[in-house]
Amino acid sequence: MQRFTELEKKYALEAIENEFNTSKNSIFNNRLEQKFRDLFNVKYTIGHVNGTQTMHTALAALHVESGDEVIVPPLTMSSTALAVLQNHSIPVFADVDSSTFNIDPASIIKCITGKTKAIITVSLYGLSPDYDKILEVCKQNKIYLIEDNAECFLGEYKGKLVGQFGDFASFSFQASKHITCGEGGMLTTNNENFANNARRFSSLGYAGVSAKQGKITRNDIQNPNYNRHISLGFNYRMSEVNAAVVLGQLERAEELVEQRIKVARIFDQVLDGTNLLIRQNEPMGYKNSYWAYSAILNTENPKIDWYRFRDLFQKNGGDGYYAAWKLSYNEPLFKNEIQKWNGVWQKYNENLCPVSEYLQKRMIQLKTNYWDLSEAEIQAEVLYKTIKEF
Repeated sequence: MQRFTELEKKYALEAIENEFNTSKNSIFNNRLEQKFRDLFNVKYTIGHVNGTQTMHTALAALHVESGDEVIVPPLTMSSTALAVLQNHSIPVFADVDSSTFNIDPASIIKCITGKTKAIITVSLYGLSPDYDKILEVCKQNKIYLIEDNAECFLGEYKGKLVGQFGDFASFSFQASKHITCGEGGMLTTNNENFANNARRFSSLGYAGVSAKQGKITRNDIQNPNYNRHISLGFNYRMSEVNAAVVLGQLERAEELVEQRIKVARIFDQVLDGTNLLIRQNEPMGYKNSYWAYSAILNTENPKIDWYRFRDLFQKNGGDGYYAAWKLSYNEPLFKNEIQKWNGVWQKYNENLCPVSEYLQKRMIQLKTNYWDLSEAEIQAEVLYKTIKEF
């Protein structure tokens, strides 16, 4: 199969042929947002320039303020925590579950203080967190839930699509994601008030936009007495060309996601016969959409063995594999700067999230974006050989 087809090219060309004329410069954005509403059975969708600004918008729309605390996992791309910082709020790091690698509800409870306003969960590598338990925590403590689904598209939790649980759900269309236009994002919600806030925040605070209205009319703009900016907002709007490309991808989303799942099943056959690599657990009732195929190298000496295994894998013809990101609070920005912020009460050391510390050193992520399954089969053979030799 192909990652991009004539459909995406056709839509992109149509957007260009419209010459970004004001009257036509939201056609594909509107179609994309409607398609998203239909797919996820949500009331409101708001296109964004990327999947980080979606989370900033969500926090602002929920009136999470400067100094408020937002609980996040440390074992993920730091964009999740950076969105909290962009909102001038305080990220508080909760540990993860040792088998699913996702944020642990028990750890969330330990992180809640009187200043906690929201939780941002991450569906890591395509796998949902335990939403039943997390939603219970949110309800008991009156905390908002934002889903960061950058790596999960058409994944499921107990029969529902991931993206149908939070006060907001955020999606990314960055180049490596299941569906892509190079850069882009989508924010979804069922709350009209939240959607109004989000649309205005992502559209320069314009008075003329709303939950389902993403564009100001020409008559409004040309009125010399028109009050354009009624609240603080930034220009986070998705471009029309990006919307056109990702609309084409969205119409093909099922086959694009299914291809990655097929690749994962090929790797499953290799790991079924070994204890050297322990894959990310996919509990009963969960559907992993496999942005990547994740496992831990079962070793007591990861500082040496992680590199030894990678080098051997590459020597045998493997494409290589990815490490887990350095834990967010271990990044120089957090240790050298954020640690000193007023209101930061956690100490950024190895005792903060011990399960995350253990996993991060041992994790490997294999690619799933093979559009020819024969290439994945070759990589699986190389992986099998590497395990045997190691």
